[in-house]
Amino acid sequence: MTQANRWLLNILRWFDSEAGLDHIDSKSRKFNALRVIPFLLLHAACLLVLVVGVSPFALAFALAFFVVRMFAITAFYHRYFAHKTFRTSRFWQFLFALLGASAAQRGPLWWAAHHRHHHQHSDRSDDLHSPHHGGFWWSHIGWFTCDAGFVTDERRVRDWLRFPELRFINRFDALVPLTAALAIFGLGELLAATAPSLGTNGYQLLVWGFFVSTVVLFHATVSINSLAHVWGRRRFDTADDSRNNFFLALLTLGEGWHNNHHRWPQSARQGFRWYEIDLTYYALWLMARLGIIWDLKPVPEHIQQETRARDAKNGRGTCRQ
Repeated sequence: MTQANRWLLNILRWFDSEAGLDHIDSKSRKFNALRVIPFLLLHAACLLVLVVGVSPFALAFALAFFVVRMFAITAFYHRYFAHKTFRTSRFWQFLFALLGASAAQRGPLWWAAHHRHHHQHSDRSDDLHSPHHGGFWWSHIGWFTCDAGFVTDERRVRDWLRFPELRFINRFDALVPLTAALAIFGLGELLAATAPSLGTNGYQLLVWGFFVSTVVLFHATVSINSLAHVWGRRRFDTADDSRNNFFLALLTLGEGWHNNHHRWPQSARQGFRWYEIDLTYYALWLMARLGIIWDLKPVPEHIQQETRARDAKNGRGTCRQ
């Protein structure tokens, strides 16, 4: 294959992630410059805040869209698609797959497959985004720029392949974010015409509500790959270097209790003690009461006992360094 054809395939994969997969080295960790162009453009677009200005409505919308999509990532991409810690209907499964995909973190099958691989090889040489193998920045933003980070290992997500709608979202993973961006622009233009007192318009809402919100959401999510394996406290002697971090838990709606999660990933709850705030779990608990989800897997009693014993040994409310 010529170099020009390789470039063309890489560009085509921005829109169709399955384009030319027979010409990709799924084990290569070599930096792929073309892969990173949309990522760089997304970040560069945030500089447009200097052009479009700001309004309270645009800021509120950006925050709300951040929270909604963070929940879709933490509750569904992670705790549902990757770990199956609860059950739901096909409708809600599809709806939250769409919301998660709007975060521009690729499709649910890709996300779940890589996360399952991470748990199997956490902080060992096969872990693609371990800060202990490749460095902090590689674990944060480098790992998905290589071909090994691009391919969806379908062997790890055979349980989800029977849903064609999930496979479609996963294959055309740019479609949902692009649609969301256009919808936000349209909403801003509509508000500019019908509610000018809000002080916003299509371009301003697009920049704050999509570009800024999406970039902050991305870095908050991948901070669990990087920061949560180097910064924080360890309650459990897991085989990896996962850590609990209160600040990251607030930022990611509960994902910062990462050492807890690696001790027992089968639980829908990651904050094992009452003072470990896990906003995702609280929302899931409410959804279970409303019948939207069911079979919410708890922290088992033997893990609760181990947690209390560890805390008693190291002082209540603290975890071992």
